[in-house]
Parts: sequence; C-alpha cells; structure tokens
Amino acid sequence: MSNKTISGAELVVATLKAHDVPHVFGIPGAKIDSVFDAVCDNGPEIIICHHEQNAAFMAAATGRLTGKAGVCLATSGPGASNLVTGVATANSEGDPVVALAGAVPLSMYSHNTHQSMDTRSLFNPITKFSAEVMDSASVPDVVHKAFRISEQPTQGASFVSLPQDVLTNQIPFIPVQQPKPILFGGAHPQAIRQAADRINAAKNPVLLLGMDASQPFVASAIRQLLEQTKIAVVNTFAAAGVISHNLYDCFLGRVGLFKNQPGDIALNNADLIITIGYSPIEYDPILWNKDGKTPIIHVGYQQADLEASYNPVSEVVGDLAVSVASIAAELDQRESLENNQKFQDLRQDLQQIMRMGVNKTSSMGVHPLRFVHDLRRFVSDDTTVCCDVGSIYIWMARYFHSFEPRRLLFSNGQQTLGVALPWAIAASLLTPNEKVISMSGDGGFLFSSMELATAVRHKCNIVHFVWTDHSYDMVKIQQLKKYGRESAVSFMGPDIVKYAESFGAHGLAINTADDIEPVLRKAMALSGPVLVNVNVDYRDNSRLLDQLHPCQQD
Repeated sequence: MSNKTISGAELVVATLKAHDVPHVFGIPGAKIDSVFDAVCDNGPEIIICHHEQNAAFMAAATGRLTGKAGVCLATSGPGASNLVTGVATANSEGDPVVALAGAVPLSMYSHNTHQSMDTRSLFNPITKFSAEVMDSASVPDVVHKAFRISEQPTQGASFVSLPQDVLTNQIPFIPVQQPKPILFGGAHPQAIRQAADRINAAKNPVLLLGMDASQPFVASAIRQLLEQTKIAVVNTFAAAGVISHNLYDCFLGRVGLFKNQPGDIALNNADLIITIGYSPIEYDPILWNKDGKTPIIHVGYQQADLEASYNPVSEVVGDLAVSVASIAAELDQRESLENNQKFQDLRQDLQQIMRMGVNKTSSMGVHPLRFVHDLRRFVSDDTTVCCDVGSIYIWMARYFHSFEPRRLLFSNGQQTLGVALPWAIAASLLTPNEKVISMSGDGGFLFSSMELATAVRHKCNIVHFVWTDHSYDMVKIQQLKKYGRESAVSFMGPDIVKYAESFGAHGLAINTADDIEPVLRKAMALSGPVLVNVNVDYRDNSRLLDQLHPCQQD
C-alpha cells in the first residue's frame, strides 16, 4: 500500500493539466492560495490580472479562439462575484470557460463569516453548470464535469466553488484520468431531407449565419455548401469571417442591433431563411421577422427557442458541420445570383457604403469609415482583431470585412464594455509571435485599461486603438433619437499617449486621416504593447440609425 497523499488543490491542478489548459487567469487570495501554490509548482502558466472580470474575459477569448475551455481563478466573496460579468458574457456568447473560485471552509458555512457567499447559487443562472465541491476526493470528478459541459455545444461557462478545507485536505493519492473526446452525430435523415426540399423549392432563400457558424469546422462545411450551390448570405456580427474571399459574391453584409442594413432588406425579401448556428441573443427575431411570416429552417446544436417571430417550419438538430454537409449533399443547383437583380442591387448598396470610406476626411478628426478602410489594408486575413462595444463596435461590425472565422471578435450577446484589451492579451499569449489588433472607445477602454500592465509584463504584441471622443457615444446617439437630448454621457479621460508611457508601453496618436497610414506602419513595427489614441470624428454617428429603404419601416 502506498502512503503517498495528494491535496484537493493538487487535484485541481492535475485536472487542469489533463485538459491541456495553457494559461490560468486570475488574482490570488487566502481561500484559493493553495491552488495558486500548486499551479506555480506544476503549471499551467499563471497570468496575474488586475481585476477578476478581466481574467474571465481572457479565459473567454482563450475558449473562443481554441475551442477548449479557458480557465479563470479567483478567491472567495468579491473575488468570485467579480467574475460574474465575464462569465455571463462567455455563457451568452458560446465561449467555453471554466471559472474556479475559493470559498470559506465547510466548517464555517453556518457562520456569517468573512467573505462568505453562496457563489454556487450566484452563478447558477448564468452558467451551463454550477457546483460546489464538498469532498477532496471528488475534485477531479466535478472539475472534469465542468470542462465537459462547458465544451459541449453550444459551448458556454461552468463554475466550480472550492471550499478552503477541501483544497488543503490531504487524501490518499488519486490518479487523474485524461478525458476522451466526444463525437456527436448529425441530424435525423428525415429532417435533412425536409430542409433540403424546402431550400430547393425556395425562389429567394437567404442563409443567416450565427455565432456557432463561426467554429472553423462549421465554417468549412458552410463554405463547401456555398461553393456547390450559391445562396445569398448574411451574418450576425459574431459570424464574421465565415464567408471567404472566393464566396464574397454571395455576401450581403452583417446584421444586428438596428434593422437598417442591406442584409436586413435581403431578410425582409426572402421567401425562406435558413439560420445556421444562430442564437436569438445575437439579433432578436422580432427585428428581422416581425410578423413571423417568413418560413425559417433552424440548423443548430439544440432545438430552437420558439417564439412568434421564430417558429421554424423545419429543425435540423445535431452536429452542425455534419448537418450542413448532409443538407449540401441534397441540394439542387440554383440559378446564378448574378441574374438576381434584387440581390445585385443590395450588393451595390453594400459596396457603395464601403467605398465611402476611401475618401472620408474631416478637419475635426478621423472619420470612422476612413479608419476602417485604412486598417483593413494593413492587416492580413489571419490577424486577430478584437473590438469593444460602443459606436466603434457598430462601425467595425458592419464595415470591417473579415475572411477567416474567429479573427474578428465582438461581444454580441451581452454587448459588454471592456472586452477588447483582455481578449487581445489572451490572443497574444496564444500566438506570441503574431501581432494582435484591438480597439475600443475611450469609455470602454477605461473599463479594463489597468490590464495594460498585464500586457506590458508579458510583452504582448498588441496594438490597441482608442477612439477618443470623451463620451459614451453609442448611448448618446440613441438618447438624441429618442428624447432629443443627451444625459450623463460625457466625461474626461486621460492623455492616452502619456497613459501608455506610464505603464511602459508605446504611446502614439492619430489626429487626422493623413496620420493613419504612417502611424499604423510605426505601430505594427514596434514590439510589445502599443496604445494609439485616435481623435475620432463621430459627427456622422446619427446616421448609424438611419433607414436605408422603406421596407425597413415594417
């Protein structure tokens, strides 16, 4: 009989290693320090953050970019509750995350003691799985389950509470097993046949691609379908990059937030909408199928969430890539989209908006379309670009075209401010030899700007642009439209260049359109974190809400 023992904390770390976790993002504290101690001794690499919310954001970006759950680690009480926004965002947006947090010893549960909190209940409504480990020997079982549920499609977040004494107890040695991959099958053949028959019969079908469509293997299946049979395509913001260069002639742009894009007109005119990997949280169906009159085919990992505006005539439920490939095998050849005048008119509308960015100049600063146009010329298709929420998000989501999946990242479920810089840090850690681009408005930047210290410490190759206008502009333009006035949206921020330099990062500034190209060249050539202040001219932002076509008033 062996006398070898192992602690609960060591079992946590052994389970993380069994899942090949590359980084653990977090902040230490007394109730969780035994896990940090074990991680320091055995790996994975610890990335110390400056707010637990940002640790959760970094874990979510790791999950989105790799398909394997990212891990964040926090102490009890406020350490755990600070994870909530990041975990809720990940769960809403299909990003696999395992959040671990310390808790007071089990012996203190009946006491109103320091940092006591029922975190299992706190996280239950915002995760796929929330549990508390009650016995040291069950640590691997619970943590394995958290990973498996998080990574099972549609992916999302899991939470595990780890009481302090469960972590410090020594028990007889338990080997931690390597998990085996799980394979899922496609949809029922009858569902495939029904969907294909309806698509073949439709005169003007439109594909609406959602967040799960951006998984690389799903995107590959969609591309193969479109190479075989050209169908008009619109994307939600989270599906950016699914349509490749050679399929661009099928693409009518991205839709979301406000029903006023060429893609919205396409949805309005469709006689059949095929959603693939779509979640209603991305773009509420009542906005694009208000009266529920357009028939919908739902292709997803789970059955549809039924509502008046989203009541599919056919549901194809199963592994997305397999289901899409099976549907493609049943489709007839269609008439070329080149012969569809309505489609070509919408393509022309989209191209006209894009061309507007080429010559947009302003004496007041940099027009968003000009920045979007010039940045697109500087980045390759496989460059990761992380975009924050706000007016910057609308301009980028609509007009910055991307041609590889999960290379243009948005928070499109919760629309959470502050995600861009933490996401970029995680992306840079995964690919340290590649340049990562991120951007935010000055309001969103200040939500997580303290993590610039993390980026500097780890020498992350990030160029982060801050569009500065000293306001929460996305809120402001909606206030002005609703009430004819703005309220509580203006603030003063720091000098971004000096702020960068105070952290040991490079600080640059773009004041006019003529500055964009030379500053971009310099920023891309520098090593380590670069912070670029962009003096943005938002005078056209009210036009983001304008209607393009009378049919959009329906």
